[in-house]
This record gives sequence, structure tokens and C-alpha cells, in this order.
Amino acid sequence: MRAVGYQNPLPIEDPAALVDIDVPKPEPDGRDLLVAVKAISVNPVDTKVRKSVKPAEGAWKILGWDAAGTVTAVGPQATLFKSGDAVFYAGAQERPGTNAEFHLVDERIVGLKPQSLGWSEAAALPLTAITAWEALFDRLQVGRSVPGAANAILIVGGAGGVGSIAVQLARTLTDLTVIATASRPETQRWVKELGAHHVIDHRKPLAQEVAALGLGAPGFVFSTTNTDQHLAEIVELIAPQGRFALIDNPAQLDINPFKRKSVSTHWEFMFTRSMFATADMAAQGALLNEIARLIDAGRLRTTLSERFGPINAASLRRAHALIESGRAMGKIVLEGYESDP
Repeated sequence: MRAVGYQNPLPIEDPAALVDIDVPKPEPDGRDLLVAVKAISVNPVDTKVRKSVKPAEGAWKILGWDAAGTVTAVGPQATLFKSGDAVFYAGAQERPGTNAEFHLVDERIVGLKPQSLGWSEAAALPLTAITAWEALFDRLQVGRSVPGAANAILIVGGAGGVGSIAVQLARTLTDLTVIATASRPETQRWVKELGAHHVIDHRKPLAQEVAALGLGAPGFVFSTTNTDQHLAEIVELIAPQGRFALIDNPAQLDINPFKRKSVSTHWEFMFTRSMFATADMAAQGALLNEIARLIDAGRLRTTLSERFGPINAASLRRAHALIESGRAMGKIVLEGYESDP
């Protein structure tokens, strides 16, 4: 089967950073589904792994987590899906990725594709929707108010993949005032269109920007990017007893300044459930089914922003380069193969 992989961590400008390869088609076992991949999207985790993880000598590393496609076979213990089902999912970090014609995935982390979306629109959603949902409702528990705080959430990086769906979830499923950050005119428009009540510029001091809104100190802050650059401002602006969540990887994270406000700090890593086969692993499949229901009901929209053509090494190198530039907005999606009908 066709796939895209690499053997050595290289700068994305190097043609060998990602190459077109041919590998054996996998076979499902246990609770696995074999999915014919129709579309994929690219996430920052793809670029981070490509730059830092070297596969075993002579082996190929196949990246990719987000996918939408059709189930073509199921393992002997799989009971939730059947051949022909249209699905979407975000995969598991320790397994071969979705940058391939066929992909194995545990059925517990798979959802039925939204019926109202095409392959590309659906592939844009899983990883970021799971991340945003878990951060908002499992980690921050935004349904439980912070006494005396403004009933508001600040989402740092509102135009990114996770921010784009977090803004929608917070606006649609809660009564919070949604404050999102974006720095360019096009990203500010994007975030406003997604439902943010207020958009502020993260190139300016965040505490001052939030104070100028006149809402008071927000009870919740969700940081999706550059947390180390904004941490001091977040310490200042968040309400006492507030709750703070982050998803990026600061080289250092000194949370001692939060102590005087008794602010709780929460990491969100959407691969935790699949990585450790947690007892509630199937919650991610249920979560995706709920996202699909909300999409089909018209309450959420896809975060697809750019289509980069067919699934091949050239298109993926271009997508990785844009993500590494820090100027990506929403989600970049690739669909099909050049010889597909």
C-alpha cells in the first residue's frame, strides 16, 4: 500500500524529510478496525515527532493521526463497527500513523463520521475536538463555576486547530463569555466567526487586554500555544481559585506563582487514554459520536481552512512547513491519492 514516511529526523526543506513509500497492508486483530483512509489532517504533533523521533535502523516511521475513511475489515473482538462504516478518529501515538492508504485503529477511539460532512471536513476534527473537549470538560470542568470569578474563559491561540474547536465548544455548550486571542486580521476574523465574544491580541500584555474588556478576572484559562511566553500574564489575569489548562510543551513551566491564588493547573494530552489503555478509553469514541451529532445538528462546524491536495510526500512537506511557520489557521487537510477515481 502507498504511504508517506521517513527514516531520519530532518528539516522539512530536505526532500528526505518525508518520502513516498510502499509498505505491506496491515491486517486487523483484537479490537482493531482496518480503515481505508480517505482524508487526513496535519497537526503540530506530526511536525514535533518528525523532528525528534528516529525509527529503528532501516525502518520507516509513518506519521499522521487524524483520519476519515471507510472500515474495510474488523478484528475478531471488534463489535462496535462493521465493514462499510464511514468513520473518523485521531489514532494512537505509539502505532503507525494515518499517512497511508490503510490504517489500523482500536475501535474504542473511533466515531461515526458526521453525515453532513465530506471526508476532508471530517478529517479536520478528531484530534483537536478530543483535545478541546477533554481540556474544557474533563480537566477545567468549566461547568463548575469559580466563586467570585467572571463567568468567562480565555483561550490563548484561538485560531489554531485546537483553539478553533475550543472556541466553538465553549460558545455552544456553556454560558461562558469566550475571550480568544489572535494577532492577525485574518485570524481575528476567523475566531470571531467561530463564536468568540471578544478577540484580543496576544502580542500585547494579556492581563491589560483582558482588564480592558471590563468583565473581571476570568475563572478559566486554556493555553494552546506559547504558554511559557504568556505565563506571567496568565498568573496576573486569572481569578483566585481559577483553573488553568495547557497542551503545549514549554521547556520549563514554573507554576509556583499560581500558589497565592490557589490556581489549579491541568495538562491535557489526548493520547493518554490510548497510550495507557485506560478503563475509560472508549470515552473518546463516544466523544467523537457526540461531536458528529453536534455537527449534523448545525451547532458546530468543521475547522478545515486549507486543502493541500492529495496524500503524498510533497503535499505533506508543504503542510509541515506551514505548521512550523506558526502561521497556520484552523486545519490543513489532504484527501485521496492522485490515481484514485
